[in-house]
Amino acid sequence: MASRRLGKIALENSALFLCDMQEKFRPTIQYFPQIINVANRMLNAANTLEMPVVVTEQYPKGLGPTVSELDVSQHKVFPKTCFSMLIPEVEEHIKKIRDLKSVILCGIETQACIQQTTLDLLERNYEVHVIVDACSSRSMVDRMFAFDRMKDAGAFLTTSESMMLALTKDAASPKFKQVQKFIRDSAPDSGLLGEK
Repeated sequence: MASRRLGKIALENSALFLCDMQEKFRPTIQYFPQIINVANRMLNAANTLEMPVVVTEQYPKGLGPTVSELDVSQHKVFPKTCFSMLIPEVEEHIKKIRDLKSVILCGIETQACIQQTTLDLLERNYEVHVIVDACSSRSMVDRMFAFDRMKDAGAFLTTSESMMLALTKDAASPKFKQVQKFIRDSAPDSGLLGEK
């Protein structure tokens, strides 16, 4: 019987990638405050769970630093001009992360840097979990079709709450109570379901 990829995730071989969540994108990205809010929940959960975090900034000289709402000061930030996060410096960095199998991906823009990062990671046999409520674009059409494209390529699309629960696995987990505080309030609406 052929093996099936289920997309089950394990904390001990996962990393969070935060892609290009920078100040100059604030006025143009759809649902920017909501996306940042959700990415911050994921970053806080990753820090609590002591998960590796990789942060990139697209041409920071022109587009500014990562937004102040995301405290990435304890993580290495990689500047880049490529759309994919998998620049040589990031590839070298993640080789040092023991047994890395799964990448949890948040950021902007969905049809550009998120999609190209996803395809590059899949090509290198990593599992990719795209946090749909923490990814956006200038255009909702670009955003939605990028999600379709990544899913077709083999990425797993999920939400921040689902991912945090998957990483802790059990209400009896020693860090569950700490992570639970990040999911007590529902994630803000990021327009994925259209008009209600």
